[in-house]
Amino acid sequence: MANHLTPTELAREAGLDRRDVIMKCLEMGVPIYNGRIDRTLFSASLDDRYQVTASPTPLATG
Repeated sequence: MANHLTPTELAREAGLDRRDVIMKCLEMGVPIYNGRIDRTLFSASLDDRYQVTASPTPLATG
């Protein structure tokens, strides 16, 4: 399985539009080299950028 994909191939895998993949790469600083994008880097950057975090639970003191 290839790790460097074209924007079209990556869009198909991620369930996004090709333009969205390119725009997200530009936003997140994921390089597009020779028309290919590193799938692992794109996925990790996407997860990191759009991760929903729960607010911390206050600790009980007493």
